[in-house]
Amino acid sequence: MKIVGIAACTAGIAHTYIAKEKLMNAAIAQGHQIQIETQGLAGTQDALSEDAIKNADIVIIAADIKVNGRDRFAGKKIVDVPTGLVVKSPNKLVEKLEEIKV
Repeated sequence: MKIVGIAACTAGIAHTYIAKEKLMNAAIAQGHQIQIETQGLAGTQDALSEDAIKNADIVIIAADIKVNGRDRFAGKKIVDVPTGLVVKSPNKLVEKLEEIKV
């Protein structure tokens, strides 16, 4: 499965990057391809390409705030979760994404 998404927390520091790392590790461990963009105090980092979005099977928005550029995902299955859920249960979240994708 190809997953793309955005991670963003209220401060744009710790939870943003922890959520990204945990989600990426869980997805890769389960054999998926994943790219996660971060939005926060440092601006947008690792911005998703149009090609990555186009080829994605599912989009994950792990955020505690409103994210920019959500309109890029029109027509895609989008799953919204708080960053805390990703930090606590990344493996279960990836399993849920697999169920939704089917």
